[in-house]
Amino acid sequence: MNTEFARQQMLGQQIRTFEVFDSRVLEVLAEVPREEFVPAAFRHMAFADMPIPLPHDQFMMTPTVEGRLLQMLAAQPDDEVLEIGTGSGFLSACLARLARTVVSVDIFPDFTETAAVKLQSAGIENVTLATMDATRELPPGQFDAIAVTASCPLFDNRFFEALKPNGRLFVIVGSPPVMEAQLVVRDATGIPQITSGFDTHVLPLINAAAPPAFRF
Repeated sequence: MNTEFARQQMLGQQIRTFEVFDSRVLEVLAEVPREEFVPAAFRHMAFADMPIPLPHDQFMMTPTVEGRLLQMLAAQPDDEVLEIGTGSGFLSACLARLARTVVSVDIFPDFTETAAVKLQSAGIENVTLATMDATRELPPGQFDAIAVTASCPLFDNRFFEALKPNGRLFVIVGSPPVMEAQLVVRDATGIPQITSGFDTHVLPLINAAAPPAFRF
């Protein structure tokens, strides 16, 4: 596989056509070696616009969704970012290139362990990894930006409360077949300002609250 050609095809034919035009985001997606973060058995699919399987029946987001997430979240060089769902570590690496610091948490210890090795190999040193269930606890403090990389059938207000004033939360809310990517901004008065992004389909956050099942 011609890696650089495939990377440019991903950027030009997939990500840009999904309305990702932010130059900082495109630069990061061009520089972070996505092929080094996918499982070895799927390396040939690293630049395909499809979910890539991970252990524990999880998946990497598609490149187009990753691009839109990064563009909507708009992490700034002085930002402290929280990522909920480390997964492969690729998005952690991208956020780390855009922000000052990243705290990334995952429920699976092997995900954070593997991500630590890959981040180190990529020369990224401003990511702190932790293994925890984000539906039960979050790292202490508040953050300028939070990215939730799995869907939430019901909006979890704890994520919003973990934002600093004027902080931004990317979250995918809903259940199949209707899931909506949203940007939630905590304005200076503490009120949420919600902007709709795009429709997508992402696995739910493990142990996330769900609406009660309909019964006749």
